[in-house]
Amino acid sequence: MGVVEEYLPAIAMLGLQAIYAIVTLISRAALLEGMSPRVFIVYRQAFATLSIAPVAYFSSSKSMKLSLDFKSFYLIFLAALAGTTINLNFFYEGLFLASSSLATAMENLIPAMTFLIAAMVGMESVKMKNLRSMAKIGGTVVCMGGAMFMAFLRGPKLLNATQGFGVKSAIFDVESGSQEAWLLGSLSLFGSCCCWSIWLILQVPAMASYPDKLSLSAWTCFFSLIQSVGFTLWVEGANVETWKIHSNTELVCYLFSGIFGSGVAYYLQAWGISKRGPVFSAVFIPFCTIITTVLAAIFLHEEIYSGSLLGGMVVIIGLYVFLWGKANEGVKEEDKERSRIEKQEDCESNSVDKESYKIDMEEPLLKGCTDHIDN
Repeated sequence: MGVVEEYLPAIAMLGLQAIYAIVTLISRAALLEGMSPRVFIVYRQAFATLSIAPVAYFSSSKSMKLSLDFKSFYLIFLAALAGTTINLNFFYEGLFLASSSLATAMENLIPAMTFLIAAMVGMESVKMKNLRSMAKIGGTVVCMGGAMFMAFLRGPKLLNATQGFGVKSAIFDVESGSQEAWLLGSLSLFGSCCCWSIWLILQVPAMASYPDKLSLSAWTCFFSLIQSVGFTLWVEGANVETWKIHSNTELVCYLFSGIFGSGVAYYLQAWGISKRGPVFSAVFIPFCTIITTVLAAIFLHEEIYSGSLLGGMVVIIGLYVFLWGKANEGVKEEDKERSRIEKQEDCESNSVDKESYKIDMEEPLLKGCTDHIDN
């Protein structure tokens, strides 16, 4: 049982990355068939809410069900707005305009971007003469350089032929697969990474205010559903044809993305962070890139460029440099905490011994006998 518990977080994180890879692939396929990214997000969050809300309701205690005060409300609402609504709109627009392999490669920027934003708001300490801080800063710079390399220098084509899809973006009015679309897609994916990083930072106060992870995921899905409906009506209008499901690919995409990509994935992410911390969870992000790139080349016949491949490798190297600095820092903090707890336990033990000694000195061993003699 101990062995299973030890490896269970790693298995869960690998499963999480596999879910993200599958969601990315089927979403890309549906988008190229003409599915609207904004309508897709609405259906995805609707299925996610319907799948996770009943489970969260019946598994939560009565006190947790009634604890959504104003502070919890606006924290979860902001987290849903940044980490789901805006994030997903950026992501799927970039996924449509660029490629699934670039989309998942860009996600490796998230830990470095999170560190950068956290340092700007004072949640992360930066010491220029500290090796760990230098590793985090260096890893962030390398990640950013790799992302710019992927966006601006595609390089020669290594695999698969040019695909003329003839489908245009409703927002940017450019055709998927063109050079302009690649650049706009890269910028959209970068914006998605920034939003996801903000979501990770907002999770700290949100989970402190509302610690029930399952209910937190359900509220996040529900708030993002309301936000996505409003944004889609503003962009797409109330045209009934836009909201119709046109193919089986779309239906599978809605169901799998909603139930697994949102509902199950949000819970696994929160559970993994609570068990091993955010750094452990971030270590597995490159596996999504690897899985997606291989499967996209095989099943979607996506073009693979040398510049994008090299840039993706640079981003992954930068990610692990950053994680090395962060992990060492985490080990040191853990050692400090363990030392503090041990000292506290020693102090409590000594206090108990002293108290016991004091009692023994104040009360004679034969107290009952002396009382009997006095009486």
